[in-house]
Amino acid sequence: MQFKEIIGQEAVKRQLVQTVREGRVSHAQLFLSCDGSGALPLAIAYAQYINCEDQQAEDSCGLCASCRKYERYIHPDLHFSYPFFASKEVRTAVDVLDEWRGMLLEDPYFDIDVWRSRLSAENKQANINIAECHDIIKKLSYKAFEANTKVLIMWLPEYLDKEGNALLKIIEEPPQNTLFLLVAHNQDQILNTLLSRTQIVKVPKLPNAVVETYLLETQGLSEAQAREYSFLADGNLIEARQLVQATQNEHADYFAEWLRMGYGNRVSDMTGFTEQIAGWGRENQKNFLKYGISFLRECALLISGAEQLVRLPAFALDTARRLSAHVLTLQMTEALIAELEKAHYHVERNANPKILFLDVSLHLVKIIKFKTFPQGTQYIYN
Repeated sequence: MQFKEIIGQEAVKRQLVQTVREGRVSHAQLFLSCDGSGALPLAIAYAQYINCEDQQAEDSCGLCASCRKYERYIHPDLHFSYPFFASKEVRTAVDVLDEWRGMLLEDPYFDIDVWRSRLSAENKQANINIAECHDIIKKLSYKAFEANTKVLIMWLPEYLDKEGNALLKIIEEPPQNTLFLLVAHNQDQILNTLLSRTQIVKVPKLPNAVVETYLLETQGLSEAQAREYSFLADGNLIEARQLVQATQNEHADYFAEWLRMGYGNRVSDMTGFTEQIAGWGRENQKNFLKYGISFLRECALLISGAEQLVRLPAFALDTARRLSAHVLTLQMTEALIAELEKAHYHVERNANPKILFLDVSLHLVKIIKFKTFPQGTQYIYN
């Protein structure tokens, strides 16, 4: 993978190239990012650039023997470690290496849920176990076959439990010309002993404009759709593409109408609306709720007088202004967001959608029409 194939992140690309050209490549680095920011592709492109036989000013050549093997993820000095679902047949990451390579070749932008769907996960928990740690130590103890630098890319070190301490010595005192690249999304879940031995490379969230441009150029969306999906994804390219693939509903119109039903105490309409939502499918239900949460947060900014911070696309901004001026209060938005977040949690866990959305609808009536707030949402404002 070359840097030019990675969406956005121009500043990080320049920073990584500069470390190579100035000979300042730290032997253990942690690429820390949000989901869907491109940290894994960046780590792979960085490793390819380091081992490129004809490095260009800003990228690997893509033509040398090393680059060609990196492009197919078959270079003998490129190793991967990642969470997997252990079984009698699967003891280490190598046992699902074909699936891993297939995933990368198809699309290097994926998350743990997409990866899980590729494997026979059943109800198992993903992890990076002690057998995998021992296999890493064994592989890296060998001399490099072809490249100047052996590279281990570990995706999601958060899935290392205390067994990860077995890697501390080799990370602190690695074999000659060995590079560790860790790609993580949650710093708090990484072993402190591991974290202290790495140099952190922060990979920022993608700007909405970058995601919107990508959707316009590759997904055949209208400008309004691309704006809505980039807003909902909030810098997560994986989520933006999942939104495109899901059944497309006009979330802005549906959600505004749902709030109006609550304000008008239109319970019979809400019953029909609940039936409609129940037929959308779980992913689209989650997307609808996420849109509602994001929309209400923007309404809270409008109510607070911080319109300059509002990121709503133009087609939803007018609706938000009217609702914020005549219907919603700050306390209402906080109570509604809490209800939608709980609903999202239960949708993820396969709650009955008819019962769930009818319950949320009735809470909307209580909050918006009768100004009755669930316990725990009463805030005092000066």
